[in-house]
Amino acid sequence: MPTVKGSYEAVFIYSAAIAEEELTALKEKFQTLIEQNAEIGEVEEWGKRRLAYLINDEAEGVYVLYNFVSTPDFPAELDRVAKITDGVLRTMIIRKDA
Repeated sequence: MPTVKGSYEAVFIYSAAIAEEELTALKEKFQTLIEQNAEIGEVEEWGKRRLAYLINDEAEGVYVLYNFVSTPDFPAELDRVAKITDGVLRTMIIRKDA
């Protein structure tokens, strides 16, 4: 039985406290990970924004939205990698066409 692909969007909040080079490397790391495992769509950089509440004692984060199409198992792996990566404050991955 073929695996059905779905449309997903992932919002990443990166730490605003890290150096610009580290932030760029982190954004590229996750964009590359998505490109290797899914069909990446639009990537929107929302920039630095104030957080609604402190996360790890930080009041600001850098938001990036990734749109992609993948099999259902990839978003869980993407979330797992994000959770163990320093510099990523929060992620939210949702299926758009469910």
